[in-house]
Amino acid sequence: MRMLLADQAQSWKEEVVSVDTWMQGQLKATCLYGQLPKFQDGELTLYQSNAILRHLGRSHGLYGKDQREAALVDMVNDGVEDLRCKYITLIYTNYDAGKDDYVKALPGYLKPFETLLSQNQGGKAFIVGNEISFADYNLLDLLMNHQVLAPHCLDAFPLLSAYVARLSARPKLKAFLASPDHVNRPINGNGKQ
Repeated sequence: MRMLLADQAQSWKEEVVSVDTWMQGQLKATCLYGQLPKFQDGELTLYQSNAILRHLGRSHGLYGKDQREAALVDMVNDGVEDLRCKYITLIYTNYDAGKDDYVKALPGYLKPFETLLSQNQGGKAFIVGNEISFADYNLLDLLMNHQVLAPHCLDAFPLLSAYVARLSARPKLKAFLASPDHVNRPINGNGKQ
């Protein structure tokens, strides 16, 4: 979400919640699903990361040029979330015992995204169509997280490597990625990465 907002030149106010505050339970009790993030856009309050991403996609014209592209963007984003669930399970429940096996399996998880890129202008465009979508930001975030987990994970995927480099070089996104707000933020709440 932060990458999308930064790249789209949107300002936002973020309230970081400490683990201690969260564990006290009062804030958790006010959250619809008992979890964060919580996003407010005027009178609209949303929970669930993907609902927020889709809202931002619709609000900022980042949802494909037509219904066909919108369906493909949804498909890609759901694939990203499938991989994110595997990553989160590793990070929070099985890091020490499971990291090696996860990294060995990672090429199989990344291959569909390389394939999708190859089918869209030979990998020289975005994941869907000619314009960036909310799914691009979500995929970029997850790929960058994986590059921290396994620095060479994209070596066998030239299109994904070029995609990460190309998107990360977008001026507003590049500035955000170099900012203290991004650089000093831990990737995961438990410190494992």
